[in-house]
Amino acid sequence: MATLIVVVAALVLYPIYYLIEASLTISDPNVRPPTAFGFDNYLALPNYWTIILNTVVVSFVATIMALAFGFVTAWILTRTNVPYQRTLEQLIVAPYYVTPLLGALAWSLLGAPESGFINQLWRHFGGEGHLIDITSPMGIAWVMALFEGSVAFVMIGAVMKSMDPSLEEASQIVGAGRWRTMLRVTLPLVAPGVLGAAIFVFAEMLGSFSAALVLGTPARFYVITTAIYQLVSQYPPRFPLAAAMGVSLFAVMFLMLFMYRRITSRRSYVTISGKAFRPRQMDVGRLRWVLFAVCVFYVFLSVVLPIATLVFVSLQKLSLSFPSFGSFTLDNFRQALSLNAVRSAMWNSVALGIATATIGVLLTGMLAWLIQRSRLPGRGVLEYIVMFPQAVPRLVFAFGMMWAWLVFPIPIYGTFWILLIAYLTVFLPLGVRTISGVIMQLDKSLDECGQVCGASWGYRLRSITVPLLKPGLLAAWLLIFVSSVRELGASILLMGPNSKVITPAIAEAWFSTSSELTAAMALIQTFVIGLATLLFAELTRRASRHGEKA
Repeated sequence: MATLIVVVAALVLYPIYYLIEASLTISDPNVRPPTAFGFDNYLALPNYWTIILNTVVVSFVATIMALAFGFVTAWILTRTNVPYQRTLEQLIVAPYYVTPLLGALAWSLLGAPESGFINQLWRHFGGEGHLIDITSPMGIAWVMALFEGSVAFVMIGAVMKSMDPSLEEASQIVGAGRWRTMLRVTLPLVAPGVLGAAIFVFAEMLGSFSAALVLGTPARFYVITTAIYQLVSQYPPRFPLAAAMGVSLFAVMFLMLFMYRRITSRRSYVTISGKAFRPRQMDVGRLRWVLFAVCVFYVFLSVVLPIATLVFVSLQKLSLSFPSFGSFTLDNFRQALSLNAVRSAMWNSVALGIATATIGVLLTGMLAWLIQRSRLPGRGVLEYIVMFPQAVPRLVFAFGMMWAWLVFPIPIYGTFWILLIAYLTVFLPLGVRTISGVIMQLDKSLDECGQVCGASWGYRLRSITVPLLKPGLLAAWLLIFVSSVRELGASILLMGPNSKVITPAIAEAWFSTSSELTAAMALIQTFVIGLATLLFAELTRRASRHGEKA
């Protein structure tokens, strides 16, 4: 336990220490170690009040929209008899596997004021100006909300599934209609869960980077994450001011997630008692097809339309709203696959994803087991440290790692190894939370029986625990792999010339090459993620069936 606490604390707290040190540095940042400290960088933050206001406004609006998407779809799929319910539940989670960067690229092609396809069609049919502006604050918030709506759906849907339907039935018996029941009964009962989801999603929005980078940077609209990136990337870089922005953002996110954990840990709002109940769904009649269309429309906007747009653009020599037959080509895919930089970045991403997922499952599996099943002192401290990266925006964490490893005796900055360390650290909460959920479902008596029979801890782990945990371990492996391949914030500041990975390479290509080639690169990445998802989903199903037979 002591060894694990030291190792995890070194991974998590070492970069944070250097991030705070950098934010307090008022001497020459090129001199290491710093010779003078103060609060000058924090006192300079009010000069950037426009950027702070942009961040708050975009995050707030995006959170409201994401909650609307999540609440409506969760209510439809948990409280009504909408057709094809299980299929819709799987589809609404699909935006998680479509990278936010891909969505931002696609919506930029669709809604840019001058060149966006939607605005070109608008002017073609007689409209003036532009119909939508996806580079505006509301446009950026829209794209962010589309991809966080699935997170809100999962969190709110879990609350709705555990709510006693007799309360809603009592409302309808006394004459309230379906919509009045939803507004006056369902919504107040799930309000604490919705509030917890709101705080979590808002914290995620504060640290969002992809949409603001792609959509806001060309229009000179900055939020805190893109401002940090600009301060670090410019010459000369302004590391101390960027660090002060990062620490401030981290402090706000930490407070929001602390509030989220406090809210979700309370039980006073739970409607489940000792009396048995079975969740029942309302028969909404013909309206169920309208509600079905609402769910399908969300999937269309967040998954189908972005991918279709990128396919349409990637198959053209020059992207046009009304292309001729001769303008279609496969050259963009050939060029993307022939470029050494793209092939190298894709291979690095896959190799890094496999290494991160494999080592991460071993590490987080051990951590989850010790946190959930051991009686060793320090479990609470270990769990707190493991969950700490969830409160740090990944771009901010990457900046802390960059500042920390530049002075490390072993020169690993800009190499494959620093990316591996960064990924292992930022995905600790994801792996531990996924595996812990499965461990909590296992009866302790299974392990105790082996102990009574004289089996050692290692033998019990190999022969009893790991086989039963196999579906959860495979699910954690897949989630960490997908998250690693699609990660942008944790890698854009850390990769070097010989350690490029695909997502930052796509972002760089968007600003330096053609949109057609960038679309082809994004689709290749999506294909790799989709193939891995299907492969390991099948492995997980087989493992689950094997476990049931056993």
